[in-house]
Amino acid sequence: MSSPQPTPHDKMMFQLNLRQRGISDQAVLKAMEDIPRELFVTSLDRGHAYRDTPLGIACGQTISQPFVVAYMTEQLNLQPSHRVLEIGAGSGYQAAILSKLCRDIVTLERFRTLADRARLVLKELGCNNVDVVLGDGFDVPDTLGTFDRIIVTAAMENIPQALLGRLEPNGVLIAPVGPMNDTQVLTRVVRTDGGFNRQSLVPVRFVPALQGIAREL
Repeated sequence: MSSPQPTPHDKMMFQLNLRQRGISDQAVLKAMEDIPRELFVTSLDRGHAYRDTPLGIACGQTISQPFVVAYMTEQLNLQPSHRVLEIGAGSGYQAAILSKLCRDIVTLERFRTLADRARLVLKELGCNNVDVVLGDGFDVPDTLGTFDRIIVTAAMENIPQALLGRLEPNGVLIAPVGPMNDTQVLTRVVRTDGGFNRQSLVPVRFVPALQGIAREL
């Protein structure tokens, strides 16, 4: 028996929910509309792809709920010229959304299974400005340089200073900050001439960001 597929009504309600919850950036809404979320979830969850809920993917990870993806993207205040670093590729869905809004994305993923799968789906969708790299988000290779925007899609108890140092002047970083197994606070950091300005946004729950490259998966 084939798994349920999302319906046009599901997609309509998906967009309506984002608007009702306060997402107003038209470019972000268009990107959320254009990227087929069902391609990034398991076959059993495709019928649920447009519900506003996180869903499980391989390696014990999740694809974030659509509102959180849209909200974090909106808070980045992206420009077409921007170069973006994502920590935690996961399914590749967040990177696909970003690909519609900026010049280049580098997304690091510690699980080889997830990195390989994300790379395939992104290629299938023609997201040719995304580079999926198997790597450790706590140890970003120096060769990757600096970024206009950084988005972290797993919970960090503290944002490493080395990661903040990868921001260009006036750059923005978004990350869930707080205890690994409890509620975190989505935090927006802006690099200024005088240092880093931090702003607490909304409570969230993310899977923990772990150091190193996963050995088995």
